[in-house]
Amino acid sequence: MEIFISHIIQYIDYLFLTFAVIIFGFYFLLAVLAAFSLWEYFKSTNFVAYDTVAYSRLAPKVTVIAPAFNESKTIISNIHSLLNLEYSNFEIVVVNDGSTDDTLQQAITHFGMEKVDYFVNYRISCSTIRGIYKSTQKAFNKLTFVDKVNGGKGDALNAGINIASGEIFIATDVDSYIQEDAIQRMVRPFITNSQSKVIAVGASVRVANSCKFEDGNMLRINLPKKLLPKFQILEYTRAFLMARMGWTRINGLMLISGAMGAFDRNSVIEAGGYYSHTVGEDMELIVRLRRKMEEKKTKQRYKIATIPDPLCWTEVPESLKILGRQRNRWARGAIDSLFMHRTMFLNPKYRKTGLLSHPFWTIFEWLAPLIELAGLVYFGILVLLKGINIPFFLLLLAFVYFFSIFITTWALLFEELTFHRYRRTKDILILFGVSLIEPFIYHPLLVYWALRGNIDYLRGKKGWGKMTRKGFGDGTTKTKT
Repeated sequence: MEIFISHIIQYIDYLFLTFAVIIFGFYFLLAVLAAFSLWEYFKSTNFVAYDTVAYSRLAPKVTVIAPAFNESKTIISNIHSLLNLEYSNFEIVVVNDGSTDDTLQQAITHFGMEKVDYFVNYRISCSTIRGIYKSTQKAFNKLTFVDKVNGGKGDALNAGINIASGEIFIATDVDSYIQEDAIQRMVRPFITNSQSKVIAVGASVRVANSCKFEDGNMLRINLPKKLLPKFQILEYTRAFLMARMGWTRINGLMLISGAMGAFDRNSVIEAGGYYSHTVGEDMELIVRLRRKMEEKKTKQRYKIATIPDPLCWTEVPESLKILGRQRNRWARGAIDSLFMHRTMFLNPKYRKTGLLSHPFWTIFEWLAPLIELAGLVYFGILVLLKGINIPFFLLLLAFVYFFSIFITTWALLFEELTFHRYRRTKDILILFGVSLIEPFIYHPLLVYWALRGNIDYLRGKKGWGKMTRKGFGDGTTKTKT
């Protein structure tokens, strides 16, 4: 019996070790691929005159779509921020998704808008549009305000797509800050890639907490004062400058942040628009776009990419309660997207997406917290059975810890060598110091919230949960549901 148990333990040890080697190896590979991707990106854009792109008569028309729900405290400054975008051929469509406060009235009063007759071509389904508003002032002629019955963010984006006249649309959050040259940089991959059809482009999203804003403009970039946003800076840096740039290198990207993404409008309409019955509408759309492209009888080369430019700044949660709700929703959204398109899993029909991207997300994103929990339970059993090899355990723990620090340091190095947004050496040293404690504090929280997300998904939970934000620079507090 003891020999049998010993063999079982040995097989389980090999199983966990194999999983660890694969995931560490893949993260290391993504870091290497990201380095090449960043080098190629800066090499190709080093001499690009973005102003020429912005004001060229040949520049494609772009529609910026920004859903808004109960944004009365900051709707004016947020719209002004969008109006400051530097691009000649663009329009702004703000979609009031059934706000229960005075968001609509604030916009009507400030921008001098009035209801207009407008034929809406419902090419994709969305909740009823109650009215279309345009400003009587020439200075705001790029702005269209849509008032509709509440249907959620995905439904609001679908309404904006139906209204949009641009061949490319940019989906963003109305409470995010977008840099003035964002459209110029987001559009470039669509017009320069001659070998493949670009159907979606994401941008790097950064943390805006403690940054100074005034009248919709960013005046100064500051490191957040609280520890929780500092953890998220490290997380966002790894995600956007490393993981997503690595996936872009092999054209296997499965996610573009809902905070900011540019899309080929016709491709999204052909795919059916955003699916409004999931909390992960941003990821689900990308997975569905890939699926539709692979299912076409006439195969067409296509690309879904991300660019490293930090074009969008968003406020991240500063409390454990709000951050937990956000990560719970992210976990449920990822599970929903992967499960809805489970037919792609290890299916050669879907080529790279089916054989690489979907399996990676399923095993190393969705199931990783469950496997980690199983590992902890297994470790506890070994302790009770007195079957643990202390020197080997400490060696493995040290390897995992220092590998985590290595990956985070590499990501911070990428940031310093590329955009260098945090100018003070002190800030970089603080972030490095935070990385030393992150595996012991922040990572366990992420695992716990992901596990709760799995449980809530099985229970059928669909809601977003309340997300409270302070807003940019005005001290106001906003609550989303």
